Amino acid sequence: MIPIGSRRRGGGPLATLWGAGPLTRIMLAATIVLSVFPLYWMLVVATRTNDVVGSVPPPVVPGGELGRNLARLFGNEQAHFGLGLINSAIAASTVTVSTLLFASLAGFAFAKLRFRGRNALLLVMLATMMVPVQMGIIPLYMLMAEIGWTGRLQAVIVPFLVTGFGVFMMRQYTLQALPDELIEAARIDGCSTWRIYWSVVLPVLRPAMAVLGLFTFMQTWNEFLWPLAVLDPDNPTVQYSLNLLNGAYYTDYSLMFTGTAVATLPLLVIFLLCGRQLISGIMDGALKA
Repeated sequence: MIPIGSRRRGGGPLATLWGAGPLTRIMLAATIVLSVFPLYWMLVVATRTNDVVGSVPPPVVPGGELGRNLARLFGNEQAHFGLGLINSAIAASTVTVSTLLFASLAGFAFAKLRFRGRNALLLVMLATMMVPVQMGIIPLYMLMAEIGWTGRLQAVIVPFLVTGFGVFMMRQYTLQALPDELIEAARIDGCSTWRIYWSVVLPVLRPAMAVLGLFTFMQTWNEFLWPLAVLDPDNPTVQYSLNLLNGAYYTDYSLMFTGTAVATLPLLVIFLLCGRQLISGIMDGALKA
């Protein structure tokens, strides 16, 4: 028989949260407010006119100018914001899918396959993680100019089709989550290496791939410095378009915050759709570690 007190203490994480002390609840509430307030303020400014933004005290309630600001945003001939959204969606989606494919393949190979030069290749891959991205901009730009890709979308896609961090993450997760006995059993059943990867490795790597995919999409979507260097104003990404909204002598804050809100919306939607897989992947990796 289970004691009554132990029944009341059950209920999972929600019961644990409500059983926390007052100080813990206050800290959690403060963290939530500080995290959500910038997004709320962005929405407030996006629904106001520019002359109201600088008033004292500032407005704290959303206004009714969102439709007008959206019309001005997508009608801005200098920023090409609609094209920037499309370019960023194409670049982020392509880089994410490519990174998941190549990183999972390379991670599986480094973790479970035996071949000559494996350790040397792993060291070279780890060395790429130690070089700051900013140091490679000039030689990478020279390469893009040499092959005629400056101002074209493939210049922000091809150099980032796979990352050393993604390969290293997949390798570590494969080492922890995939037992050698499972691969040997698949080989005994007559599976080829490709069939093992597709039918055995991918289902095991799904939580880690969800985390890596979300991080890769967000990083590519938010990338600013490299598109600014290699693209031109007529073919921008969304972050480049936001920079073009900032005038040299006048800053239209309502227009910029409207563009920021629209650029943030896809990330929020993806996080809401994939948030459960992200949290489960992080927790799964923490438990395996």
